[in-house]
Amino acid sequence: MELKVIARARNGFKDKFGIPRQTDERTLLLTRIVFEPDYRVKESLRGIEQFSHLWLLWGFHDLKNATSGTEAGMSWSPTVRPPRLGGNTRVGVFATRSPYRPNPIGMSSVRLLGVEQSATEGYTLLVSGADMLDGTPVYDIKPYLAYTDSHPDAADGFAVNGLKDRLTVVWDDTSGMDSRSKEQVEEVLSYDPRPAYQNDMQRIYHLRYDKWEVSFRVEEKLAIVVKIIKCES
Repeated sequence: MELKVIARARNGFKDKFGIPRQTDERTLLLTRIVFEPDYRVKESLRGIEQFSHLWLLWGFHDLKNATSGTEAGMSWSPTVRPPRLGGNTRVGVFATRSPYRPNPIGMSSVRLLGVEQSATEGYTLLVSGADMLDGTPVYDIKPYLAYTDSHPDAADGFAVNGLKDRLTVVWDDTSGMDSRSKEQVEEVLSYDPRPAYQNDMQRIYHLRYDKWEVSFRVEEKLAIVVKIIKCES
């Protein structure tokens, strides 16, 4: 089966480090879904604004040392080590949302904020809650249906309370960052982008978001921004 790229995600996430593992649909971090030229057809979006949420099916396109599909003669691992379990405990790959799987396909439930139009990109979708890298290929878009897709009594397994452990961000350096960028970077850091098994309070981490490179460390429940550099590109 051949999968066609129908669109690409466009946002400020230039590196995988920093992308929230799961995001809140109320996030300030917005993503535009920009359709490929062959799929910039107005009629294909007819009625989509009647839905508040969508499912995005997409591909992990920037994996290093990824294995995919035994049909291609490549091996794959039946177990992975989720960061939430400390990075040392192995569980079945199909019990996780790890990108390292037989077919590197992801899916995200996002809130649809609106349909926009531009002369260069045609009709695009503005969404919140997408945990995707800038440039991520999108293979399909489907409406989210609350009566069948929502399960309030579902068990979250080892991923329980994934959005409740937010950090408070403290700024030792802002270096002329505009208020909108500061707001977005603060949101990224609040999700604690570090691997769950790293707790060194003296370690400096480096995160790239949009045109900013942010150096920070984590102390208790604080993310402390120690340096900001504006990137050339």
